[in-house]
Amino acid sequence: MPEVLKAPLVVEFPFTRSLGPVQSAFLTGLRERVVLGVRTGDGRTLVPPVEYDPVTAEEIRDLVEVAPTGTVTTWAWNHEPRRGQPLDTPFAWVLVQLDGADTGMLHALDAPGPDAVHTGMRVRVRWAGERTGAITDIACFEPYEGDPSEPTGQVHDGRFEDMVTGIVAPARLDYVYSPGRAQSAYINALSEQRTVGERCPSCRKVYVPPRGACPTCGVATSEQVEVGPGGTVTTYCIVNIKAKNLDIEVPYVYAHIALDGADLALHGRIGGIPYDQVRMGLRVEPVWTAGGRYPDHYRPTGEPDADYEMYKELL
Repeated sequence: MPEVLKAPLVVEFPFTRSLGPVQSAFLTGLRERVVLGVRTGDGRTLVPPVEYDPVTAEEIRDLVEVAPTGTVTTWAWNHEPRRGQPLDTPFAWVLVQLDGADTGMLHALDAPGPDAVHTGMRVRVRWAGERTGAITDIACFEPYEGDPSEPTGQVHDGRFEDMVTGIVAPARLDYVYSPGRAQSAYINALSEQRTVGERCPSCRKVYVPPRGACPTCGVATSEQVEVGPGGTVTTYCIVNIKAKNLDIEVPYVYAHIALDGADLALHGRIGGIPYDQVRMGLRVEPVWTAGGRYPDHYRPTGEPDADYEMYKELL
């Protein structure tokens, strides 16, 4: 059996969002070392605050100040902190009910070890040295013995100078991906400028790229079938928005292409022809990148267009 491929992958993008009046006041307050909650119609104080009561869905705007001290209600020890987490040494994830609040806030607790953490322990906020109006303005919690350090439950108008009105939150997912036996064979064939699918032993359809099982019959597939290299455009779209880090001038065309001998269309970019001349039924062939593992794009072969009856089932 050929080697099954695997590779580390990263999905990362900055998520930009605006803040409503409640979240704006909460994050600006953290910058000023003030923790705000919101009071519901039945008198509960929610921290972090939300704009709508999670029980009644009623809009809530009454902000109150709570103390930067509180009690651990539950916890879990983190033996190996990951990149971007609050601390780079082992710490505890804790839910802390701040004095004056009726709900818990999730954050990190800096403690020497799991034996030093317990439900009911008293903690306080450790403020970050530089604060910008983000949840990271709370660097972490730390053990604390004592009463609430500040009065709680005081009404707050939520007004500060230079209010924070939006945030950019980086989102990142690191993982190792293995395409499995079938797609490993498909990728290895692409490096030889060949396209290989697999035939279902039941319905006899050839699927490209292969998945190792027939999506129609649900049975395992193993018989490899080389398809193409030519194919037919079944459907397409014109792209008018330029993507970052992609050196392709707009407009350009992405199409579903039914390779000869395949029973499933794959997608690829169409080149070598003005975008407004691409059409259903256009016969195309792959243009391979120099030393690459996949076609850079597909171009017209010069053959007559395929008859609609030949590809209508692959739309």
